[in-house]
Amino acid sequence: MQTLLPQELLNVWEQGTVWPAAVRALKLLALAFPKRSLQELEKMCIGERDSLLLMLREETFGSHLVCLAVCRDCNERMEVAFSVQDILVDPAIKTGEVLSIAVSGYEVWYRLVCGQDLIAIAGIEDPTKARSILLDRCILAVRYNNENISEYHPVDELPIDVLNAVVDGMEQADPQADVQISLTCSSCGQQWQASFDIVSFFWSEIDNWAHRILRDVHTLARAYGWSESDILEMSPLRRQIYLEMASE
Repeated sequence: MQTLLPQELLNVWEQGTVWPAAVRALKLLALAFPKRSLQELEKMCIGERDSLLLMLREETFGSHLVCLAVCRDCNERMEVAFSVQDILVDPAIKTGEVLSIAVSGYEVWYRLVCGQDLIAIAGIEDPTKARSILLDRCILAVRYNNENISEYHPVDELPIDVLNAVVDGMEQADPQADVQISLTCSSCGQQWQASFDIVSFFWSEIDNWAHRILRDVHTLARAYGWSESDILEMSPLRRQIYLEMASE
């Protein structure tokens, strides 16, 4: 994994303001893993992609993560702190492996959702339609009552219990794709679980960092006449010392 330089991070942030989340994840990994092709990165299952993003986040901003949550019962705001290692999950299968289930007389062969699939549904607001498209892309073959295998079977022709079994199989095989954080409200004692999405969390941190670093660049450029590239090449410690002197 290659450490992201400040200029690289700023560039991908600037370009990524108009990208959907799946593309942002892909572009960040392409910077950090330049020896891997875009096609290889696109075809990673979501759990493998998110594991790499967690490790990249640790390399970029450290292992400590802090999230804000709101209690469902009393609306109390709370901070939740954990580490990258707390939510890294060992993969059940590898990207590219074919899974199968047998239910209601159907045998279904399928693969896990990958980044390419999420890019394909970007912009689709109807969750039912998005789910149908994902299943249609991931179901590889179907056999009913031991009849010949069909390499294509319309998702809308499969019983709902078969489709639910495929979704359950995906979730069990790729637990990193759906990380759940256990929460307890300190005020009312309410307990619940919340999903943690590393893509949106990491991008939010990058967005905050970018605005902060650009303000620093503005302050130092105005005080000393330095270029953006000169300022970004400084270590964070040296940059902070110059900021303190510029404010005197």
